[in-house]
Amino acid sequence: MNDTPGWASPGSSPSDGQGADVPRPAEPTDAPGAPSKWSANQPPAAQWSPPTAPGPVPPATPAPGWNGDRHHDGWGRPPVAKPGVIPLRPLGVGEILDGAVSTLRAHWRTVLGITLTVSVITQIGDILLQRYLVPAPPRLSADPTPEEALQQSVASLKSSLISLGPTTLITLIGTFVTTALLTIVVSRAVLGRPVTLSDAWREARPRLPQLLGLTLLLPVLSAAVMAIGLLPGLLLDGSPADVLLTALGGIAALVVIVWLLVRFSLSYSALMLERQGVFASLKRSAKLVQGAWWRIFGILTLTMLLMFIISMIIAVPFTVIAFAVDGDGLGGLLTGTAPEFGWAFLIITGIGAIIAASITYPISSGVSVLLYVDQRIRREALDLELARAAGVPGYGSSPPGDTPSRS
Repeated sequence: MNDTPGWASPGSSPSDGQGADVPRPAEPTDAPGAPSKWSANQPPAAQWSPPTAPGPVPPATPAPGWNGDRHHDGWGRPPVAKPGVIPLRPLGVGEILDGAVSTLRAHWRTVLGITLTVSVITQIGDILLQRYLVPAPPRLSADPTPEEALQQSVASLKSSLISLGPTTLITLIGTFVTTALLTIVVSRAVLGRPVTLSDAWREARPRLPQLLGLTLLLPVLSAAVMAIGLLPGLLLDGSPADVLLTALGGIAALVVIVWLLVRFSLSYSALMLERQGVFASLKRSAKLVQGAWWRIFGILTLTMLLMFIISMIIAVPFTVIAFAVDGDGLGGLLTGTAPEFGWAFLIITGIGAIIAASITYPISSGVSVLLYVDQRIRREALDLELARAAGVPGYGSSPPGDTPSRS
């Protein structure tokens, strides 16, 4: 841990096996020749008697310093510690989403400082790329024959893939920076620790080269899978059978890409918080996701749907205003030709995209980190280590050398 936010052991993989330093329950048998550790005055078999007239059990007094939002499991066990934005126990879907939103509320200055800066820079770059580098879409025939329509569809697909490249690159840059900084912010929020932008940058900076490699590797892997699926159909002459082959190949490639992205969805958090390498973090994520793929897929899909709805609610009014201001783009849509949007349209829609990204970036990043925390709590009892790192009474102190850094 050392200079990490606390709680995550560098390069550890506790689920590989129980460590030697983890206490185990005493065995009920003694080694041959060793003195017995059991009392000689044991009760006779089958002669236990229940206590008579038990009095009311007084309610347990929670330890001082615990958060007021305490959770009981219904079986009389102690309340669950909640030093930060989540209770330290396996999380439900609502608790993961609430933890992400609570992080945005609790550290809004730091979070908005990160997301606004990144969103403005990436949006300016995206506007310039769309204006000067992205090629114009191909002209479509007004009354094409069936064969021409198929050829136009293939040409439009090729043009869309080419145009998608610069935008994807800009998005990757924004994802890289926000992932690096917001992962640190969320990890501090789990412990209930304050964090500033300088704190997040100082802790994230040593991991930036590895994170950049991971950020580039996953899209390249996805693009390679998609190319393998589409290439056989795209290399042919565009007959109906070729178009069908292209469509089927694209669907199969998309299924493989989704499976891989969910399997490796926790690799960013593993790389940042456990100080894993690129390939070690991919392996770590695959191990944590194993047996929970559908659950994680469902949570990530729900998050993407919510982020899409939020983005649309924010972007639609700006788009309507942009169409009203930019008459040329609206005229192109009405005549059925490819619209040519001017600076006014790009700037107004860009402002809406900046506002939407400033809200959705931290929530999606928070869900990703909290999914990682949840999986480690479920598989490796990370909640005990988190409680010690947060200084919750009754959990002991962090081992020497694992004291979490403080701002």
